[in-house]
Amino acid sequence: MLKKIMAFLLIASSGLYSDAIAAKAEGNFLPEQFPYKEMQIQVMPEFDYPENWPKEEASLLVGQYGTLINKTGQDFSGKIEVSVPANEKNFEVYLVAEFPSDDKPEVQRPFEVDKERGVISFTPQNPIKKDSLYKFVIEYYSNPIEVKEKKSFTYEYTAPATIETLDVIVYAPLKSTDITLEPKPASTQKSDYGEQIAFYQVKAAGKGSKHKYTVSYKKDGNDSTLSMINKNKAPNDENHNGTSATDQLAANDGGSGGDNSRPIIGAAGGVIIGASIIIAGMFVFFGLRNKQENRKNPSSFKKDKGRKAPLKQKMKPSNDEEIKELRKKLLNGKIDQESYDEQVKKLI
Repeated sequence: MLKKIMAFLLIASSGLYSDAIAAKAEGNFLPEQFPYKEMQIQVMPEFDYPENWPKEEASLLVGQYGTLINKTGQDFSGKIEVSVPANEKNFEVYLVAEFPSDDKPEVQRPFEVDKERGVISFTPQNPIKKDSLYKFVIEYYSNPIEVKEKKSFTYEYTAPATIETLDVIVYAPLKSTDITLEPKPASTQKSDYGEQIAFYQVKAAGKGSKHKYTVSYKKDGNDSTLSMINKNKAPNDENHNGTSATDQLAANDGGSGGDNSRPIIGAAGGVIIGASIIIAGMFVFFGLRNKQENRKNPSSFKKDKGRKAPLKQKMKPSNDEEIKELRKKLLNGKIDQESYDEQVKKLI
């Protein structure tokens, strides 16, 4: 009788252990088990506006491009959680997606927003293999911008786990003046359109470390950077040849149409657009967005066929001039989009 009881307890405990393993694999998301290889954040005040945004209010667009590592000790098929300021004024998610591979467009994922906990959660399309990398992007709008003598806001980021490299890029709005940033950026550059871009980098950010960036500037009205670029012609220099941003986008699309509700730059062709020009040796992350897309139900999603990923590229300084020459040939019609993309890929 005692042997039967012991055998029963052994079987029961084995079942409980198996259930626990399965639960962990499907899992509760524990941030410390998903350290980041890199987190790259772009902070873009008055860059663009979602549909039905109040005209009298400025917007802040934030994009987070994360590459995390599954350190749970096994494959993971549960939900990923990313902290967001869900209770900030006019908070609205624009994009939640994953990158299946470096040479393919992003795939949008259904998601949920927990305002009480301040997180976006979503499930990867496939389980994340043990010790494998997983790349995702989250983009959202909100309005933390205060308007007094100057416009100002503070962006704060708390590292959910250890991060090998944390990059933050702050884009000042086009036609803004008296720009002040705290802390002082590692470097600043200007795009072809005069848009100031500030670069920050933190090596080995610890779990729970806080990163705070305060931005202030003067700017009349709430016109977005993209709307101003599309209203005006590009700089009449050797790189742009007087072509407007809209014309450049059309040239990049190659007339194929694609998803007209949301024009996106090609992964390699993205260097054409001067709104967020690649600075040699620096990170630039860019996804053109169009206000025509209506996301009344944030938890819904669709897979945009033909849509390219938000750009996140590194580029070698020595290739900068060659890229410019290829860009000129594309805009002048000497090469087509396919040839351009192929040649640029070889240089990146």
